[in-house]
Amino acid sequence: MKKTLFGLAFIFFVSFLVVAAIGMRPFGVPLISHMDDYFIQNAQTESGVNNVVTAILFDYRGFDTLGEATVLFTAVIGVAVLFRGGAK
Repeated sequence: MKKTLFGLAFIFFVSFLVVAAIGMRPFGVPLISHMDDYFIQNAQTESGVNNVVTAILFDYRGFDTLGEATVLFTAVIGVAVLFRGGAK
């Protein structure tokens, strides 16, 4: 029973990978999006930043970036607390 279940899970996983690989775009071909044009045309006037990437990270996706920074900070503090006890 376990071997059958494992075999089915393996076949499902491999099938998922094959379908995902077939559905990928060729390397270097961007996904056509109207948001790209919007950001390029309006980033400097809406945010006052010359760099479009900086405008997207800190103005359009500011809360997302703040959340990622919080997770990284928490991980660093956790590792520091974990290794602090080993230095004795």
